[in-house]
Amino acid sequence: MALFASTPNHRTFFSLFQEGGLNAQAATGMLDRLMRGWPESSGLRREIKLLEDEGDRITHDVIHELYSTAVTPFDREDIHALAAALDDVVDYAEETADVLGLYGIEAPMEQAIELTGVLRDAGRELAAALGKLGSMSEMTPHLEAVDRLEDEGDRISRQALVSLFEGGIDPMVVIRWKDVFERLEEGIDACEHVAHILEGIVVKQT
Repeated sequence: MALFASTPNHRTFFSLFQEGGLNAQAATGMLDRLMRGWPESSGLRREIKLLEDEGDRITHDVIHELYSTAVTPFDREDIHALAAALDDVVDYAEETADVLGLYGIEAPMEQAIELTGVLRDAGRELAAALGKLGSMSEMTPHLEAVDRLEDEGDRISRQALVSLFEGGIDPMVVIRWKDVFERLEEGIDACEHVAHILEGIVVKQT
């Protein structure tokens, strides 16, 4: 059931958020490929940076549209919050890729591969949800999936920290990997934040 009038400026917002969702999906998917193939895949860091730049461009376009139109499809604060939260997802993916190179990580830990897979799946679910933003139809299963993935991410993060501090690993290696895990977890949390904003928009419009 369509909940919004199909006006040109509304379609612009929906198109931009769909672009943002697909960009987040691409960035988190590229990070997954980077992590699984590291260090041979290190060249993908450049591709992720380009996706981060694209995310900034989309966010700028959303904000420009927000302040240049009198009528918006839903609350202005929700549009602003959604754009910022979606940008955070891509930023954390890019930061994770950057840290792998800066710290000279030699090979990925298994939990890092698992956690990056969770982030990839969450990005995919967000893209699917944002593709249905114009009608709000069938968004809920995707948003619920993001919540489940965030719980899974928390579980893997706890296991990762236990393995770091119980494995007799060099303290400098612990510090480096803790930084990587924190960025991955922040990326997953950012996906959940996007999902919660979308859930709020759905509630307000129904």
